[in-house]
Amino acid sequence: MKVYVMDLLPYGKHFDEFKAERFIPYPLPGRYFDPKVAAETYNRHFDIWAEMDALGFDGVGLNEHHTTPHGLQVSPNMMAAAAARQMKKLEFLMLGNLLPLHNPLRIAEEIAMVDCMSEGRILPGFARGVPREYRVYDVPMSESRARFDEALEIIRMAWTQDVFSYEGKFWKYKDISIWPRPYQQPHPPIYIPFTGSKETIELAGKHNFSAVMPAGHPGVTQDIVGYFAKKLAESGHQLAPDKLVMFTDAYVAQDAAAALREYGEYYLYFVQTLWHHGSDQTNESLGKAGYVANSSFDYIRPENQPFAQMDRSKIRQTTMPDVEARIKDGQLAFGSPKDVAEWLIHRAETMGANRMLLNLNLGALPPELFMEQVRRFGKEVLPKLQAHQVTKVPAAS
Repeated sequence: MKVYVMDLLPYGKHFDEFKAERFIPYPLPGRYFDPKVAAETYNRHFDIWAEMDALGFDGVGLNEHHTTPHGLQVSPNMMAAAAARQMKKLEFLMLGNLLPLHNPLRIAEEIAMVDCMSEGRILPGFARGVPREYRVYDVPMSESRARFDEALEIIRMAWTQDVFSYEGKFWKYKDISIWPRPYQQPHPPIYIPFTGSKETIELAGKHNFSAVMPAGHPGVTQDIVGYFAKKLAESGHQLAPDKLVMFTDAYVAQDAAAALREYGEYYLYFVQTLWHHGSDQTNESLGKAGYVANSSFDYIRPENQPFAQMDRSKIRQTTMPDVEARIKDGQLAFGSPKDVAEWLIHRAETMGANRMLLNLNLGALPPELFMEQVRRFGKEVLPKLQAHQVTKVPAAS
């Protein structure tokens, strides 16, 4: 298996004053921002990425968020460009550029540029973003899906056609040939993060893209993978394990109790406070805004419907006993190297994914603890995962 570490790159200082209410005001005024903390955050994370490279991790996961301490990567393309020269083998899995918010030609050019700089170590992913970002960029959420589809078509044309023209609803181009062009030909492999909406799955199936999926409720996971396999087959493609990336949390310590002691407070800071900053919309409000259709999850079996969409209000109420219970119930890969490796391999086999993307640093761990976690995982778990190969996708059978 290939193993990537997701790095949300959260602001390196906790806002303790907001933890009791589990609410960071939005917008968080600039007076809370310390440029020295930000500079230290970037520099220490680059050091940790270099250690990942040395330990043999396959890659690092990047993302794009705006106006929040939840993550300081406003441009995954810039992050990959800054790291590409220092890291010699590490791949950069972008999850991803938020297509509805930007000029797609600029995204195509930037990814082509960093693909050349890294000599083909860019794995571009494309996403739609959270509601907060639509307010920031003043883009109607009702246009999100149409903008995404149009932007993706433009990017693929820019990468693969000598000269192209395009006239759409949102963007128009005449006689364009981008320079530089991608290092990987005909273009870098495209990854799409799945949250379960069938429109996204259908798009990925039609174009034979790879998928990044959370290791969530087993029944929902089975439904999503099965539907993806069906849509791939309708377009003449087949779902293989290398086309699935399992996305989940993990933490390695002496045992589960030690993992909870070391990591619990940081994990709670993320799920209670940090993750929800400026993104407190309900599923009902997202539907009214035109971001999600009523039919987006109708392929999910009735018994799995209650688990198909995340409930931020419920997640926000998570407590330490809840985290402990999830570990005991086998819902979280927190524990000894042996237990974590076995959990991850079992879930990867169940999903049929031969790649995994792991959160090892939710909630802004101190950089020395994040570095120690990367070293523990890299030395004691990574070799077992990379020696294992998932060969079939059960839900596609």
